[in-house]
Amino acid sequence: MARRKEGARAPNLRSSIYLGSDGIWHGWVTMGVRSDGSPDRRHRQGRTETEVTRKVRALEAKRDAGRPGKPGRVPTLQEWMIYWLTTVLPLAGKAPRTIDDYWSKCRNWIFPSIGGHRLDRCHPEHLEALYGKMTAAGMAPSHVRKVHAIISSAYGAAVKREKVGRNPAALVDPPSIGEAEKDSLRDDEARAVLSEAARRRNSARWSIGLSCGLRQGEALGLRWAYLVGRCRECDYPARLDVCWSEPGATRCPRCGAECRAEALIWYQLQRLPWRHGCDDPSACTKDRHRWPCPKDCPKASRPSGRRHRCIPADDPHLCPKDCQRHAKACPNRQGGGLVLRPIKERRKKTVPLAPELVTILRAHHEEQQREREAAGDGWHDHDLVFCQPAGAPIDPRRDWGEWADILKAAGLPHHGVHAARHTAATLLMEQGVALAVVQEMLGHSDIRVTRGYTHVASPLTQDAANRMGKALFGTATKTATKNEEPEPSG
Repeated sequence: MARRKEGARAPNLRSSIYLGSDGIWHGWVTMGVRSDGSPDRRHRQGRTETEVTRKVRALEAKRDAGRPGKPGRVPTLQEWMIYWLTTVLPLAGKAPRTIDDYWSKCRNWIFPSIGGHRLDRCHPEHLEALYGKMTAAGMAPSHVRKVHAIISSAYGAAVKREKVGRNPAALVDPPSIGEAEKDSLRDDEARAVLSEAARRRNSARWSIGLSCGLRQGEALGLRWAYLVGRCRECDYPARLDVCWSEPGATRCPRCGAECRAEALIWYQLQRLPWRHGCDDPSACTKDRHRWPCPKDCPKASRPSGRRHRCIPADDPHLCPKDCQRHAKACPNRQGGGLVLRPIKERRKKTVPLAPELVTILRAHHEEQQREREAAGDGWHDHDLVFCQPAGAPIDPRRDWGEWADILKAAGLPHHGVHAARHTAATLLMEQGVALAVVQEMLGHSDIRVTRGYTHVASPLTQDAANRMGKALFGTATKTATKNEEPEPSG
């Protein structure tokens, strides 16, 4: 690379380094062509020729490797991730609750630890230091892996947009979490749960949850319009609640033939975080944000060891402009609460309903009709299969509490409400249902998730072991006994 005087022109696509009249060394590198057709030339400067030569060669290496990056200042990791969270993910259709979870992990770990690094200067060692810090703080390996996945996804989007040339998270191995223990009930415990639930309101909620393996949001978001009876003869679909016939069966309103009952799992009930609807969130939450009080505050130290948090009279600290922690107190709050959200296309599923379950749903529908008549004008019609006495959606927290009360009344140890889904998978496997059928009924996107239940279905493995024992040792024993020569007498 020849050094030229200021103003001298280098050959096309050739880098140039020269000493300027300002006493500073300058370097220019042609990286390619801009979107408007003009050459993309990058400038580097330094106090010595050696320094500029090193910078120029680094740019040339990126260009020759096919990852020149975008012209202009490279953003920091925090700047890029804020743009990624506020613009890229919402446009891609990412669920609001997922984005809110990403924000929480960014504020707690990513931004304070590595957010100040330039996007192209964050190395694998920085990520490993962050993961080590989280592990030392007692964070579970699954939590560390989630942070790693967030960083990797953000860098993946930056690589596609040519903000950086590589993804440093791809060079780091996150901690292993092993195989999670499946929390499920035995068949006798599941029957005990259904027996106890039958004494309560909305007992069908647990019948369909245990038999179909629905997630909590899928069960609470189920609507009558998505319970259909499909005719076996003419394939005519109709709402199940308008074509009831004999208990345990349905009849087609068109031809009278028997119908098969199906549940279309297309929506789920979720609680979304509230967002500020006002222009100044900091002023809106003025009396709610609490900052650590000064050391001379008489309430700074308590016997319980908890620090007092207050807003001193001479302290103007308020919530930051982008604070969303107290949005639920905003008088113009928006976008939150319990909402019915459509399930992603790849996770939608159609679940067949057993005749016994149709009978239970039929009785539940009749009971709900009596509640509707008793409520009169106070009924909130959301067409929900499982709702409050006045038709409003059931809060997932209340659903959790109901499940815990049922387990306690049935004399069973506590399990999470997701254990009902694990129980359905385990019982299906124990009944000898094929792995692919279980995957379709539960809506697993990857059969490896379904395969994780095979170690739970011990009756099947025990039966296989008994058969193998009979095939090898039982036959061999009979053969040996048959060919055994009698001992000589006398």
